[in-house]
Amino acid sequence: MDRNIAVILAGGTGRRLGFSEPKQFYKVAGKLVIEHTIDVFESNDRIDEISIVSHEAYIGRIEELILKNNWRKVKKILIGGKERYLSSLSAIEAYKDEPNAKLIFHDAVRPLVSQRIVNEVIDSLETYNAVDVAIPTTDTIIEVNSDGQTITGIPNRSDLRRGQTPQGFRLKTIRKAYEMALKDNGFVSTDDCGTIIKYLPSEPVHVVLGEEGNMKLTYKEDTYLLDKLFQLKTSSIRLQSDYSELLDKVIVVFGGNSGIGFELSQIAARYGAKVYSFSRSTTQTDVSNREDVRKALEQVYSETQRIDYVVNCAAILIKEPLMQMSDDKVDTIIETNYNGTVYVSMASYPYLKASKGQLLLFTSSSYTRGRAYYSLYSSTKCAVVNLMQALSQEWDIDGIRVNVINPERTATPMRTKNFGIEPAGSLLDAHKVAQVSIDTLMSSFTGQVIDVKKTEN
Repeated sequence: MDRNIAVILAGGTGRRLGFSEPKQFYKVAGKLVIEHTIDVFESNDRIDEISIVSHEAYIGRIEELILKNNWRKVKKILIGGKERYLSSLSAIEAYKDEPNAKLIFHDAVRPLVSQRIVNEVIDSLETYNAVDVAIPTTDTIIEVNSDGQTITGIPNRSDLRRGQTPQGFRLKTIRKAYEMALKDNGFVSTDDCGTIIKYLPSEPVHVVLGEEGNMKLTYKEDTYLLDKLFQLKTSSIRLQSDYSELLDKVIVVFGGNSGIGFELSQIAARYGAKVYSFSRSTTQTDVSNREDVRKALEQVYSETQRIDYVVNCAAILIKEPLMQMSDDKVDTIIETNYNGTVYVSMASYPYLKASKGQLLLFTSSSYTRGRAYYSLYSSTKCAVVNLMQALSQEWDIDGIRVNVINPERTATPMRTKNFGIEPAGSLLDAHKVAQVSIDTLMSSFTGQVIDVKKTEN
């Protein structure tokens, strides 16, 4: 049987990015870029094996990542060369005894490649010996003279594409192309398909349609866009978990007396979870009081000897202009919405470290831009997102996942108190937000802002 072998090209040093280490080791959305990339191929049922081509100085680090992530398909760590084509050659030589194997080369710094692209490359290799991935260019491309200051031509934009990876090849085909290329004293290549086209011109290279989101991390500014794209990708995922996994899980919910927290508690309990709900109104537990939070968690642990998930839904919204608020109101909002989140996070840490569990926090759609009349609410919710992103990195080594749920306007008692009765159907159902929250708890996500929108089904 012809095997599908993913070759992850991770030999770059990241000089253009301006960081002190290679860009594939930059952390985004809770994981290293290379971890996101390998996860895509590890989870694809049609990929039989994964090889990682790395600079020899980082072999040890790659080995640590394999153990940490429990990647079963990664079988080889190969040493790359100074030029990209030397990294490709390293993999070609490693599998030379499998001439009909399908090698799928992919940049380690393209972590958002979709399963659709990977599958279409594999499908295309049933018909073609070489496959590229590309997207139409939306910009006009110009040709210039040697000094770069004069236009010499403007190609027809409809015939132009921007190349991406993965690129797929039958091993015997790419091997033959490089055998010919290496005999050419003038050989220069930064693209494996380019090698095929130049040295095996009669061999057709099929093109699979890529995606704008399949971007390559190249410059420092790309990191901000990449982080946002991960957020958008996560928010578009249809989360469907088997709720039977909740059986006997221990969940602590702060702010569980009403709204989303109440709905989450009800769903989890229905599926056999041991849910402990705390709030000011029912248990006199105030998240802005460190001792209250500590005692609540201590009480649960003494009864169960473990805590799998901690959820903090506790928040206060007072819709007033800042300068009209009393000092007490200002202090209450900040102490509950932000300090309380910090206290819950800190107190939860030892329990979640022991269980390799998850801390789930909540923000508001207003976190991306402060809004008049609830400036403190929106700004504290922005701080919660920032805290989550930091903690997901700090706690990753301990196996603790940290995420934030970002629901659009939701029908809760807190919202009704501030906005009154709103048109039927204009708000999210708190039950739906609770379902997405539970799906997130049982997912492998970390460092993510999970958007919940009314338009989702």
